[in-house]
Amino acid sequence: MRRHLPPAVLALAAMACTVETREAAAPRSPPRDYSRGTHVVLLGTGTPNAEPERSGPAVAVVVNGVSYLVDAGPGIVRRATAAAARGVTALEPPNLDRVFLTHLHSDHTVGLPDLILTPWVLERARPLEVFGPAGTDQMVAHVLAAYEADIRRRLDGLQPQNETGWRAIPRVVTPGVVYVDSNVTVTAIPVPHEDWPEAFAYRFQTADRVIVISGDTRATDAIVAACDGCDVLVHEVYADAGFARRSADWQRYHAHAHTSATALGTLAARARPRLLVLYHQLLWGATPDELLAEVRRGFDGAVVFGNDLDVF
Repeated sequence: MRRHLPPAVLALAAMACTVETREAAAPRSPPRDYSRGTHVVLLGTGTPNAEPERSGPAVAVVVNGVSYLVDAGPGIVRRATAAAARGVTALEPPNLDRVFLTHLHSDHTVGLPDLILTPWVLERARPLEVFGPAGTDQMVAHVLAAYEADIRRRLDGLQPQNETGWRAIPRVVTPGVVYVDSNVTVTAIPVPHEDWPEAFAYRFQTADRVIVISGDTRATDAIVAACDGCDVLVHEVYADAGFARRSADWQRYHAHAHTSATALGTLAARARPRLLVLYHQLLWGATPDELLAEVRRGFDGAVVFGNDLDVF
């Protein structure tokens, strides 16, 4: 005997078929090809505040499938691995072999032991090159000394580790061009950050893009000159609304060390980036939308509130 389905069931089945047909017919964007051209990956947009959704400051510039890291905040290798799982294979741990430190504050360098040792444990054979300001060589030496027992056990024990990937080679930089290869020219730009004797922004020039990454700095003409119409300016920022809630002591510090949203809007209007990406955002209770509105009062170009694992 032939059974008839209730009208409600037939209607639901028809809707499902319609949705399935629409999904099948909808055009799909092709996977992004990270083996060509220049891409900016935010590996960490955080600050010293222990925000669980934000790793410490770290940015990757990926050029023709090769990675160049800026800063080594906490969580850098895991964030890089997460980006690799999304298709940025240049950020697989064995490929992490060069980093440019903007300055030596802990939130920008606590991930350095991780960056030295974890990719080696995961089969990186090349030493890590560590570019950074004066004191970088001492920091690298102390990290290796602190982990000497671990390194010796992995080399002399049962683990089949290679003999070279644990090494880290410090490169103390001075203002100007600090690195050149077939993909990129990297320039270190001195910036004012609190009373640090040396802090740098970095400018990456490739065949197709110019990227400037501020590091920590108060507003400075040096960033304006380095960008000068650049494709992407990744810049730190604090919310004016949140700043107003801080104590006088903290206001004095932050005004001397960092860039307010209002000042960044004025700076960006002069620097003229095609895209302004906010990172290292100090909100202190302000919302991302409030921060963006503060920046946009002075800058009418494209600006985005950066989050970990965003790609530009």
